[in-house]
Amino acid sequence: MSAGRTIRLDAEDAAHIRSLRLRPSELFIVCDGNGNDHVCRLGGHCGDLVAEIIETHPSRGEPSVACDVYIAFAKGERLEYAVQKSVELGARGVILFKSERCVAVPGDTAKRVARLQKIANETAKQCGRGRVPVVAQKGTFTEAIEDASQAGLPLYFYECEEELHLKQALEQRNIGNPESPIRGAELMENGAAYKTVSVVTGPEGGFEPYEAEFARSAGMLTVSLGPRVLRCETAPVAALAAIMFYTGNM
Repeated sequence: MSAGRTIRLDAEDAAHIRSLRLRPSELFIVCDGNGNDHVCRLGGHCGDLVAEIIETHPSRGEPSVACDVYIAFAKGERLEYAVQKSVELGARGVILFKSERCVAVPGDTAKRVARLQKIANETAKQCGRGRVPVVAQKGTFTEAIEDASQAGLPLYFYECEEELHLKQALEQRNIGNPESPIRGAELMENGAAYKTVSVVTGPEGGFEPYEAEFARSAGMLTVSLGPRVLRCETAPVAALAAIMFYTGNM
């Protein structure tokens, strides 16, 4: 979309505009879902709402690091909270999966994912994201781990991990080689250490030891979030916030 063009807002976006009590000729921002923000001037009310694009620039709401969050199925409100806050903090995508100790897995997972996607859509608008993160699911734990392990920095948060902490994982280019650290400022300057991060967190009951062992064998780093055991909805939010802060995105 280029400056000078006119766009027509759909019913949902028009309702959002009305809720903000914007008046004709006032400016507002439209995100195209591809990482661009369009500054628009609201047009007249003729049944539908229209707007004129004034200028376009890359979205300020998108972080410099692409972080996908893998969350084990949990009870309703807990999962909704984790998805909502992950989107607010800048997650590129949210992937749900089944784990051995999951307390609640919905019978109709497709319906559940659709509801969570709606929450992601609404949250992305509210917090000024330039993209709407996709909420998806993996059929099995194995599929989720194999997918997550492809990230530049694959992090598997395990409550029984005692040696490797998140700060250490973020600081070291090569885990096990303390002579080769890379700091957040350097990461922002050269962008060469890792551009993609995966965050895997478990269900209410935590991970089984064999699941953690499989994650290690797949190439993931088992990481601790500290001496306190966090709730399943808190862990992904805490991890993502720390990553965004460390990489200069907060």
